[in-house]
Amino acid sequence: MAHRIAVYGGTFSPPGLHHRRIAQELLRHFDQVMVVPCGPRPDKPCDVEPVYRAAMADLAFRGLEGVKVELFDLEQATFTRTCELDGRYCKKGEVWHVVGTDLISDGRKGQSFIHRVWHRGPDLWRELNFAVIRRPGHDYHPEDLPPRHRFVDADHAGSSFTLREKLFRGERVDDLISPAVADYLGRHRLYQGGAPSRQTRLAMTDPRLLLFYDERNEKARGWAEQFRKYERPDDPNCVLVIGGDGTMLRAIHRHWRLRVPFFGVNAGHLGFLLNNKEDVLDGKFPPAQIVSRPMPLLYVEMQKKDGTWMNGLTFNDVWVERKTGQTAWLEVNIDGRVRLPKLVCDGVLMSTAAGSTAYARSMGAQPLLADTPAWLLVGSNVMLPTNWKSALLSLDARVEIRSLDTVKRPLEGYIYGEPAGEVIAVSARISRIAAVELAFCPSHDITEKISQIQFPVGPPVLPDH
Repeated sequence: MAHRIAVYGGTFSPPGLHHRRIAQELLRHFDQVMVVPCGPRPDKPCDVEPVYRAAMADLAFRGLEGVKVELFDLEQATFTRTCELDGRYCKKGEVWHVVGTDLISDGRKGQSFIHRVWHRGPDLWRELNFAVIRRPGHDYHPEDLPPRHRFVDADHAGSSFTLREKLFRGERVDDLISPAVADYLGRHRLYQGGAPSRQTRLAMTDPRLLLFYDERNEKARGWAEQFRKYERPDDPNCVLVIGGDGTMLRAIHRHWRLRVPFFGVNAGHLGFLLNNKEDVLDGKFPPAQIVSRPMPLLYVEMQKKDGTWMNGLTFNDVWVERKTGQTAWLEVNIDGRVRLPKLVCDGVLMSTAAGSTAYARSMGAQPLLADTPAWLLVGSNVMLPTNWKSALLSLDARVEIRSLDTVKRPLEGYIYGEPAGEVIAVSARISRIAAVELAFCPSHDITEKISQIQFPVGPPVLPDH
């Protein structure tokens, strides 16, 4: 029997328990359920940023084996039509598209919503497989069902519209959404008629930790034992990271889709992304924390020598550098406009604000506060243009770096600190779906750590004798 795939699309803004119940029922009829939050739609405008919608979708369907949340539309700001979704998944198995009874009403007359509104609607009605979900308040005639259908009697009581209305009015919705989504909505004050908060206080009265520590660091191993009693790796509400900034970066790269705060304890050196051990290591997990607005990752695409593209995400930075003794000759394009027709240098780095205290700083760029709404483009050993070192970029900017001489002056690419091989171009922008929340003790002062970089204090001057 063919592998049966149910494609479950929607806005999921926000996702409720009724969405999860539908996914659970679909798993009884199909081998796999693909949940696809849609990108921008003119008929369903959404005033919540994609990164929040992506996080809530991950949280709402977390723990359902056989359910996969696909975020490509939110990342690319696209709306993939049903016919295109069918083509995307048909090579993986038998595709069934999930629709409510509201979309098939008057199907026997050729006047259903699918017939009238969908691109190539009449053709899709005849050709595609539909998993039909009963939607409360939308009765249907048996002859309205599509030619190739399977009726799935799932509990569909609830709607995102009702959730948004209740949240806007300040009413409780605990019985309509999962606890994880409720916590996320509360942290960021979504759907309440104002801008999401820049930071919020989190009372961790019931810590359930995923421990992530540097096993090569003896101190980190010892400190981790103090928190074993809170360890709940199957259902965490916080990732506790013990080590240095590098440990935090590895934890983020591996676990960002858990969509829970990351709380770091510095067992390394500078620890810009971590809390001081003096504030934490008393045998108790600190109950009060300050949680940042989600800090974005970079979405990176690299073009290989054979013309193919690879993509990835990185929290700190991505860079390209000369592969041989010859300097790199690069063209720098920002938002479709060539800003540097010929950049002669050893390489170029693109860094998030959170990553600006690392290689970007060592290359001469001014470090940014981690929550600064900007990112950096930095040159390494720049010969031309004279005196150019770095540029500050808006969150909406898209940067493309392309080699001007791929034969004589080849480039090596690096993403999340690992070599990607020889590349001829790299494109980067702030991700629309990937971000992390960093949690700090109230006493933590990240501004002071940046100040110590900008205003270094040298060793005391000894008097002459």
